[in-house]
Amino acid sequence: MSVQEKAASLIDSETSGDNFDSEEDRKLLRKVDWRQVQLLPVLTLLYLLSFLDRYVDSVEICRDLHVSGANYNVSLAIYFVAYVLFEVPSNVRIFLLSHLTYYIRLKRFDPQYWLPFITLLWGIVSVCQGLVKNQAGLFGIRFLLGITEAGLFPGVIYVFSVYYRRRERHWRVAVFFGGAALAGAFGGVLAYAIGLMDGVGGRRGWEWIFILEGTLTAVVSLIAFFIVPTWSHKAKFLTEPERARLLARLAADSDAGKDEAFEWQHVRQALTDHLVWAYALLFHGYAFVLYSLSLFLPTIIAGLGFQAWQAQLMTVPPYAVAAFSIWGAAYLAAKYERRAVFIIAGGFIAIIGYVILIASKTAGGQYVGVHFATAGVYTGNALLLSWPSENVSGQTKRAVAVALQITIGDIGAVVGVLIYRPSFSGHRFRKPHIIAIGYVCFAIVVAAYLWWAMARENQRRDRLVGHGGGKEEGGDTTEDSEEERIRQGDRHIRYRYQI
Repeated sequence: MSVQEKAASLIDSETSGDNFDSEEDRKLLRKVDWRQVQLLPVLTLLYLLSFLDRYVDSVEICRDLHVSGANYNVSLAIYFVAYVLFEVPSNVRIFLLSHLTYYIRLKRFDPQYWLPFITLLWGIVSVCQGLVKNQAGLFGIRFLLGITEAGLFPGVIYVFSVYYRRRERHWRVAVFFGGAALAGAFGGVLAYAIGLMDGVGGRRGWEWIFILEGTLTAVVSLIAFFIVPTWSHKAKFLTEPERARLLARLAADSDAGKDEAFEWQHVRQALTDHLVWAYALLFHGYAFVLYSLSLFLPTIIAGLGFQAWQAQLMTVPPYAVAAFSIWGAAYLAAKYERRAVFIIAGGFIAIIGYVILIASKTAGGQYVGVHFATAGVYTGNALLLSWPSENVSGQTKRAVAVALQITIGDIGAVVGVLIYRPSFSGHRFRKPHIIAIGYVCFAIVVAAYLWWAMARENQRRDRLVGHGGGKEEGGDTTEDSEEERIRQGDRHIRYRYQI
């Protein structure tokens, strides 16, 4: 009997997906998380390193490379343009939502080798950042960095979906994203420490930051080749009964344990689903503040009257607070099985932080505002990023939804890094902070809409099931067979959204 057949027999023996919560299942999850494959710590470290590569003193770069005015902001925007364009390497001739093709390739290439490979590439490119000599070289290398980093985050989110059930993913994604906050904390310390090498070998401190952090990234990528997981149905660190149990858990919860053939109708279903677009717009609002804050936080703190080296060290406490805020909110969201309310709460906390930054007249007061803004922005982002992967059913449709979310979101990042330009730095970035508040308010409205729309649809389906019948949104009879549930995906009458 094959692993898939054993998984099917396990599903038949269970009355519902909620029964897959035994001690055996908890032991299985612990094995996936920590023992053999070390999925979370390795992937979190890779994402952490992707943030470290972006961390450097912009003032020194501008001076040494003769980058004038807002051109440094342009170099940051170029990175995100490349990120958007190449997040999905194209392997089809038809250009329709190019981000979809990344997931098609990811299904063809084993993530155990693909994710470390692109990590190795960006480590090499990061080292090259420390070798640029002029503005043109900076623009070119930032574009290459965007290309090489583009595949990691959506790839990791997709891999999570083939190991964890829907309500188990967001905690793992939150821990994963918490690596970004930790990167900010460690980045400040490392940037200061490595910057002390200024003059060693005739190189500037910022050059050594890129060279050493890029080298570390490349070394970690080589180690990752041996420990990043493959697909769940081929996981060698699991025994055959454990693989069958894992696939059964996934199949009872969603379609993650199935091998779905690619069909363009699934792409069309994603592009015509208002919830898919709402997830993308939600991240768009939050991405503006996420990337503008992470890239310009040292500059913002330096604007409070501190030296550049002091500003780097003073970024550590806000990022540490953000990391604990992410994990605390993720724990509460898992405990109470609620997502939207914590995303909205994170937005309000961020707004409080920006208001303090605008209104406070003292450096101490504004530094408090930095803590609020960082905690709120990072917490909201950590919780929203896994939302479509949990609520969109159908592997191709989910792949499109996640890719669209990252694409539309990173357009917000492009806008964010261009808004925090030197010409807008007056009154301690008052104008960019006001625009940031507007973006967060937009994100709150979108999150509230998603909450309302999904709760309303869940209630409608509860009523139909309670009456013992109903039809699927497309008009087909809602049969209860496994094939019918997979075909209809999140449109099936018994499917419930995670709100």
